[in-house]
Amino acid sequence: MSVEPRLYIDEPLSQGAEIALGKEAAHYLVTVMRRGEGAGVRLFNGRDGEWRAVVSQASRKSAVLGVEKQLREQASVPDLALYFAPVKRARTDFIVEKATELGAASITAVMTRRTIAETVRTDRLAANAKEAAEQTERLDLPAIGEPVALDRLLDGWDTNRKLVFCDEAGEEGEKPWGGQEGRARPMLEVLQEHRYAPPLAGELSRPQAVTEGADNAAAPPSALRATSSGGGGQQRWAILIGPEGGFDPGERELLRSKPFCIPVTLGPRILRADTAAAAALALWQAVLGDWNTSL
Repeated sequence: MSVEPRLYIDEPLSQGAEIALGKEAAHYLVTVMRRGEGAGVRLFNGRDGEWRAVVSQASRKSAVLGVEKQLREQASVPDLALYFAPVKRARTDFIVEKATELGAASITAVMTRRTIAETVRTDRLAANAKEAAEQTERLDLPAIGEPVALDRLLDGWDTNRKLVFCDEAGEEGEKPWGGQEGRARPMLEVLQEHRYAPPLAGELSRPQAVTEGADNAAAPPSALRATSSGGGGQQRWAILIGPEGGFDPGERELLRSKPFCIPVTLGPRILRADTAAAAALALWQAVLGDWNTSL
């Protein structure tokens, strides 16, 4: 018996509801997946959990689904934001896909001095995230932020959120670990130190308001309402991945001057930006995220 396909639907889901699919979704379900009347489909909207529905009407350009029962309740995701300097198109797609699979709550492109891509299509990023969520049993979609310049991101940063930046230039001879001039520390070591750390003051009660405008361009989207379920408790984190060639010296100096920035290294080898993003997200999920919810 084949697995029933999953679709993200931006509609309320409840028992007995009827969902009319748009042309694109109907084409995917009926023509690509070859599901006709009577076929089962799993639906999610990021709010109401996952539901089973049955195709009641089907054609190449339209389809109607009848919602039958809830399969899973909505689950929260760790409060982890990913910021990355966009790279070549296929690798940017890869970053968004893997960040979605690895549970990032938001994904935002950051423009740096060495950024290769001059434009970023957020609609394309959102489409990649949607497809990845549908295929990986995720119950929500990551929020896709508008591209932001690095200095603007840091100027508007909420200091209750820790920012880890992967500093591939951080292995500098015999310098001591940490500090504005020291070597970057291994990311695993940094995360383990925070595993049982209490939340920062204000984390539990202060809402994160997000509105349009310059003052809020750096703020992670309001979808970041959930909390880490791992050993770190309710902690709010972000990971920053630099461009090909790394941050330039001025950017590294700026990042290291911020008390909320933690420079880390991902090991003795230089990683491509897309590899670094996946590795950093996996490390965070393993130590502070939802990969081990028994802690």
